[in-house]
Amino acid sequence: MTTSTEKGETTAESRKMLGKKAAVKLREINVMNFADIYRMMPTERIKIIKKGVSAIDVTNLAKSSGRTKARLFSVLGLRRATINRKMRANQRLSTEQGERVIGFSKLVGQVQLMVEQSGDPKGFEPAKWVANWLDRPLPALDGQCPADFMDTGEGQELISNLLMKMQSGAYT
Repeated sequence: MTTSTEKGETTAESRKMLGKKAAVKLREINVMNFADIYRMMPTERIKIIKKGVSAIDVTNLAKSSGRTKARLFSVLGLRRATINRKMRANQRLSTEQGERVIGFSKLVGQVQLMVEQSGDPKGFEPAKWVANWLDRPLPALDGQCPADFMDTGEGQELISNLLMKMQSGAYT
């Protein structure tokens, strides 16, 4: 029997039902839903990473960014032969590989939301913008390209922080 207190506290049974709803939501997540990936709590992204990101998602990300698979593999530090083998076998990426892919999606989601908050996003393609921007040398990175940092979690965090500084006006 499910009951609630007047303060909105739930019983163990109702919490269990909420957990089932969250599990259903987790299964429905697509790495192409960039804003959703960005808005998630870190624990939610970790669950997706540990569950395993589909190797096919790398191809979809490459298409949405206007880059070749080979270029995206290079940027994310993914071995082409391994990813192609996993795609043919319809397998999931390792935790380490999935973390890089989710990190890329999160970065695209961050840019998507920045544009939505700043003005009219009509016609803006965040994945393509990010892919182009990643290949530009930046003074804030001592002339290196942001793409040079995308193969590690720390590097992705560095690039995310740089985007936040750009949005706030601390870096242009």
